[in-house]
Amino acid sequence: MSAGLKGKRALVTGASGGLGEHFARLLAREGAQVAIAARRLADCQRVAADLMAAGHEAVAVRLDVSDGASVAVGIDDVIAGLGGIDILVNNAGIADTRAWLDTDEARFDAVLDTNLKGAFLVAKACAGWMRNSGSGGAIVNIASILGIGVSGHVGPYATSKAALIQMTKSMALEWARHGIRVNALCPGYIETDINREFFATEPGKAMIKRIPQRRLGQPSDLDGALLLLAGVAGAYMTGTTIAVDGGHLLAPL
Repeated sequence: MSAGLKGKRALVTGASGGLGEHFARLLAREGAQVAIAARRLADCQRVAADLMAAGHEAVAVRLDVSDGASVAVGIDDVIAGLGGIDILVNNAGIADTRAWLDTDEARFDAVLDTNLKGAFLVAKACAGWMRNSGSGGAIVNIASILGIGVSGHVGPYATSKAALIQMTKSMALEWARHGIRVNALCPGYIETDINREFFATEPGKAMIKRIPQRRLGQPSDLDGALLLLAGVAGAYMTGTTIAVDGGHLLAPL
């Protein structure tokens, strides 16, 4: 079944690398016009150039999700570049691995400002355009299984993702009347360039053994769920939380 994304206009935040870049490339392959947004404009331009060289439509936009002024300008740039926004993948996020007693106020604020406030600012801006245009749309908030279960030394991160899941449900309830669907995708441990070295260590290998499938997820393992939530197959889904984790939530995190 086709995802029905041909001609749709998609914004992916945190798309200068990692999962955000993967999501942007996936949506482009499915026929969407894609805005690559992140703080590092040069990396966004690299991704956009690669997509355009492959025959896709893409624009690069500098956007710091934690700053309201940057979000306002960035969303205007996206709308100018694509003509509108039909899909938002709210992917930008940061993590921290300190214990609560070692977490200072500045670090707590940084994690919550990016993972929660940032998602709110971008979702609100996009939903406002979707409502005013009468077009509706789909918002996919990238949360985490740590927003459902919990593990040590990830307190601010887990807190932000749990709040993001609840915010997803609240937005879905309020915005359904405008034809805007809001859902959350909760990845488990997905192998990326950032964590690959850690998962090759003994503590990393021990963590993998706690996953029922006994393996890390790959970015492509998230493709089906993302396309479901962003595309026509998920047209009657809103306020939903989908975990893609190899069964990890069934075992201790």
